Amino acid sequence: MSVVVKICGIKTEQAAEAAAHAGATHLGFNFFTDSPRFIEPRRAYELSTHAPALRRVAVTVDADDRTLDDIVGNAHPQMLQLHGAETQERVREIKARYRLPVIKAIAIAEADDVRQAHAYEGVADLLLFDAKPAILPGGNGLAFDWTLIAGETWRAPWLLSGGLNAGNVAEAIATTSARGVDVSSGVEKSRGEKDPELIETFVAAARAAFAKQGT
Repeated sequence: MSVVVKICGIKTEQAAEAAAHAGATHLGFNFFTDSPRFIEPRRAYELSTHAPALRRVAVTVDADDRTLDDIVGNAHPQMLQLHGAETQERVREIKARYRLPVIKAIAIAEADDVRQAHAYEGVADLLLFDAKPAILPGGNGLAFDWTLIAGETWRAPWLLSGGLNAGNVAEAIATTSARGVDVSSGVEKSRGEKDPELIETFVAAARAAFAKQGT
């Protein structure tokens, strides 16, 4: 897998353009209505045109088929990120229905969570390791103990998320040997509002850390 730097929770043209200019690879659009980063599907597609080289990722939480139909039909995502309690069977159903690559988010707090995450290998196209939720399913600015996944062998590519920012992303990559990172609150000036300068700083720090480990 090539390195991934995903900026999640995009809501403005400025944030999309900053991500593209900084060298991010993926834009995440949040379709969870309780999130301060929620965006309507058509608006998400409009914003994605400001960064056409970046892959569009639709972030959902236990969405039903009707909701997903609306998202896929109007946001035209290139990947689906399932950030809820979706079962392996539900992941299979979504992949079959939409024919899109699926990222399955896994909440990590202890070693047993890591063991259970292996059940999604061969089902999801990518795994995403995040901290166990406090209020929202993601984007809480919380990190988990990275040593829980350090040295773990995975058959599926994976991304690291949860409490990342420009100040700790290098340590996170060095500890876990991650080849992909996902950030939301760590590049915000206030809850749900992205800061272009923080995006640029984060992407630069992540790419420097990837280069240092030779990925």
